[in-house]
Amino acid sequence: MTPVVDGAGEVLSLLVESSGTVAVAESLTGGLVAAALTAVPGASRAFRGSVTAYATELKHDILGVDGALLARTGAVDPDVAAQMAAGVRRVLGADWGVATTGVAGPGPQDGQAAGTVYVAVSGPAGGKVAALRLNGDREEIRRESVRQVLGVLAGELRASTRAQDKEQTGGT
Repeated sequence: MTPVVDGAGEVLSLLVESSGTVAVAESLTGGLVAAALTAVPGASRAFRGSVTAYATELKHDILGVDGALLARTGAVDPDVAAQMAAGVRRVLGADWGVATTGVAGPGPQDGQAAGTVYVAVSGPAGGKVAALRLNGDREEIRRESVRQVLGVLAGELRASTRAQDKEQTGGT
């Protein structure tokens, strides 16, 4: 059984409160983000599904990441992460999309050092990408990537809720 990762419960609570949904696109985390979310009881109220696009061509074929971008930068790139998040949101019909791409190690990939990770969130009002430089072994890098992407999503959900509250009350 997959342990609940810090942040998964908060993310799902925020989504349920706002009647929102989330979809996940994963590369280096290989399904760990989806596993963390679905380990929380009641996840089906907000979790739409996931795509584990481990192979680079799947990022283009399924998620719609620009092929020229992938050819130019490889899969470990902030713009690739952003396009993965937007793509999974579109493909799975979710309000929010999140994505992870990077190098878990043990060695470098496409000229990028192990621990180079990009996590992205795409939502109704735009998106956010975080560049991470993580230390540790392969498992630690993957688990911290999950924690980080859930943290970014939680922050975006809280900001969206605050914006909606201000809009409804006429506040600034």
